[in-house]
Amino acid sequence: MERAALDLMAEQDESHWWFLARRRILADLIARRIRLPDKASILEIGCGTGHNLAMLGRFGHVDAIEIDDASRAIASKRLGRGIENARLPGLPGIKEGHYDLVALLDVLEHVEADREALRSIARLLSSGGRILITVPAFPWMWSAHDVANHHFRRYTMATLNKTIADAGLKVDTISYFNSLLFPLAAAARLWGRMTGKKTADDAMPPRPLNALFETLFGLERHMIGRVPLPPGVSIVAIVSAS
Repeated sequence: MERAALDLMAEQDESHWWFLARRRILADLIARRIRLPDKASILEIGCGTGHNLAMLGRFGHVDAIEIDDASRAIASKRLGRGIENARLPGLPGIKEGHYDLVALLDVLEHVEADREALRSIARLLSSGGRILITVPAFPWMWSAHDVANHHFRRYTMATLNKTIADAGLKVDTISYFNSLLFPLAAAARLWGRMTGKKTADDAMPPRPLNALFETLFGLERHMIGRVPLPPGVSIVAIVSAS
């Protein structure tokens, strides 16, 4: 990711509607769809500024990995202890067969060798362990946001399913999300393409609009895993070893 994108994450991750609603959605999905043991061992790979660590910590003991020095420093303060610096796809030095849940939240699209990365992550799982994956959806929605965040790709449901299968893993649950706001996001991306926009659309919206978007996006926590959602800005998957 570009330095400006990482700095923006640090500035917005406790107030922007996308971060706030997504954490609630993922927490609800973990509680309903992943049967974690008491005192579960959890790893977040690519934790960024650590904005998901407190949420994940509700389900067990959390370790984390982040390769950007500045982001890792912020995340370490939030976690209260050190965070590992290990790169995908190899993840050298990370304990294998240990984790009940590995969270890979908007990270896989940053990794060129995505299948190899998933194979490495699978080796970290305990018996019955799960991987929670989120990725951006639809290559046609490619924009300056993807460029600024150094994405290699956006996924379709089919390409994510194939990537997971090619890594020797099994999809337990897969769904679009951020579907209620998808028409607005799609229109903005298409307009940006038509007008040749070169800047990412990540600015904090005015407070009333931020609250509205948080509410609308947050409603999806009642739907994911219960009913099929229409196309969305992102895809979420829960994955296990075959």
